[in-house]
Amino acid sequence: MSAEAIGPSKAARARRGHRIDVLRLRRLGRAAVFGPAAPRHRLPDAIEHIAQVHRRHHPGADLDALRRAYLLAESAHRGQLRKSGEPYITHPLAVTLILAELGAETTTLTASLLHDTVEDTEVTLDQVRAGFGAEVELLVDGVTKLEKVEYGAAAEPETFRKMLVATGTDVRVMSIKLADRLHNMRTLGVMRPEKQARIARVTDEVLIPLAERLGVQALKTELEDLVFAILQPAEHARALELLRAHQAGPEPLEKVADRVRLILREAGIAAEVLIRPRHVLSLHRALLKRGGLGPGGFGRLLILVAEDADCYGVLGELHTCFTPVVSEFKDFIAAPKFNLYRSLHTAFADRDGLVAEALVRTHAMHRVAEAGVIALGDPHRPTAPENPQTAEPAAGGEPGRPGWLSRLLDWQRQEPDPDTFWTALRAELAEDREITVFAEADDEGPLQLPAGATCVDAAYARHGRLAHTCIGARVNGRLATLRTVLRDGDTVRLLLDPDPGPSAGPAPEWLEYATTPAARIPIRRRLEEQAHPAERAAAPAPVAAAPHTPAPARTEPAAEPVALVGEAPGAPVRLARCCTPVPPDRVCGFLVRGGAVTVHRESCPVAGRMTAAGRHALEVGWRSPSIGCRVTLYAESLGRPHLLADLTEALAAQGAAVLQAEVEPPRQQRVRHTYTLRLPDASGLPALMRAMRSVPGVYDVSRAARPRG
Repeated sequence: MSAEAIGPSKAARARRGHRIDVLRLRRLGRAAVFGPAAPRHRLPDAIEHIAQVHRRHHPGADLDALRRAYLLAESAHRGQLRKSGEPYITHPLAVTLILAELGAETTTLTASLLHDTVEDTEVTLDQVRAGFGAEVELLVDGVTKLEKVEYGAAAEPETFRKMLVATGTDVRVMSIKLADRLHNMRTLGVMRPEKQARIARVTDEVLIPLAERLGVQALKTELEDLVFAILQPAEHARALELLRAHQAGPEPLEKVADRVRLILREAGIAAEVLIRPRHVLSLHRALLKRGGLGPGGFGRLLILVAEDADCYGVLGELHTCFTPVVSEFKDFIAAPKFNLYRSLHTAFADRDGLVAEALVRTHAMHRVAEAGVIALGDPHRPTAPENPQTAEPAAGGEPGRPGWLSRLLDWQRQEPDPDTFWTALRAELAEDREITVFAEADDEGPLQLPAGATCVDAAYARHGRLAHTCIGARVNGRLATLRTVLRDGDTVRLLLDPDPGPSAGPAPEWLEYATTPAARIPIRRRLEEQAHPAERAAAPAPVAAAPHTPAPARTEPAAEPVALVGEAPGAPVRLARCCTPVPPDRVCGFLVRGGAVTVHRESCPVAGRMTAAGRHALEVGWRSPSIGCRVTLYAESLGRPHLLADLTEALAAQGAAVLQAEVEPPRQQRVRHTYTLRLPDASGLPALMRAMRSVPGVYDVSRAARPRG
């Protein structure tokens, strides 16, 4: 139900079902959908204006579906009022007009008229499908909220989850939701201040970023100003006062615009030169960034041309006849934004020193820049290829789906908790830039990731849970740490352990490296599984035995050393990653959450801190000195060519399997290598360390004795 609807909920009406004349309602619905209440060529007066606007964008559109949708919506909402006292039907009409002005096609407008009928009235999705088809049913269902009676506090996040899943099938679902929220924000003044603030915050954190990603700038800018007025009223009033004071006088950019028109006319470039004033929040941001605005800072020149080539022709004339501000130049035509935005941005100073910003684009680019997916219908919908066997999926996502939406849909499936989903969604949408990274292998397509993503994020985006076995990465042909931040255009090769053991998994510090929910959610879950071995559905944890109790017979060597615990017989045991103890190290154990025992070397600083904090150390001992083990080693060396290859060869000669490798950037010609290794026999560790020290350039090899990172 809309935030401004008045009337009983659908659940309440259901409880009073005996009072409703169901047969009469069904007859009314059938008459509205199938029976013309007026001649088919005549539209009801209430939607005549919508039809006129719609015909400007779609002259040949068949408006009969609009007529029938209005009749059904009007009859279904009859008697309902908004908080403002207006008939409720004014809301779907206003939402539909917003979409019509942005160029939405007929199917979207039809669904917009009906978008609250299933949620707020007795109309069913079956009726919508029977009268208007499966497409309209999908759009209406996508924007229908879940009942608070059934979902409680989780209703809002679960409604957004449902809406996003529907958007993955058809992005027009989100177009209708954005227009719906815009009209509700326009009329939010009738709400209590605290409710205004709550709705404004959700709009700011979720819907405005979604409008940006869908390229609907016209809705985004108005939503930003409305949210700004509610959440920061003093700053909004100050910026609005400056804007009005500027508008009261002559526009300084008008002379510059006249000069540009003359230059382009003489160059033979047909162009429309307009002055585009800043909106209120844009003005506020400019003031914060620059500390003040010059006479030309209250607006920008918008130059519209016919062809792409004309954009660069205009740019050449501007940079030739004026003094360009090089730092302000951006080419979003050659490299479009991930939300389909294309334009040239530049700034220049005229002979009087007045600095003007300019946007140069074609008329088609401008239409997409303003209305995004609303103007394009559903630009990401897959079209049938001529040869389906050779068709390739869209870069960075599934066919017909932008990369950011594919990422969002992937990780939301892994996070059933609504509160965590809600927090992760807002964090994901807070990233407003994307990068594209490429794979070394020809059979792997490019990845689209949010700006600031690391190799860990790329691993989980590429391999999902298989990324738990990632042991390193190569970026642009060079070995890099997993915490390396990727840049747009990087080539990445992710190195996976070919023979992962049962305890293979992410290190705790990976949570610090990961920036995307798609990586953080599976990492956190895997770490929780490792902290509670008894609950793991995968390989069982090593089983500990009490002192003087024979160990259970094994037909093959254990993958990890197993410790004997005196005071906690039968407790699951795991070896600490901070110091990676191996036989015959002197070790101690500590009980941790879940009843497991973590084993540390006695010299480990973490063990020392736990002892100092009063934690009781358990007596532990090794089951066998010749069992396989996992260990982390540091190799300190002087930088030289082929050092990494020589170290890798030495490790292989000793039979060590590399589970993870990291190389820190050189400092004063010194390089530190960190290797996490699996040895078939712990007794071979001293020989392995001697072999590493014998590599030319390596001056020290030591065991891990502190938390990594």
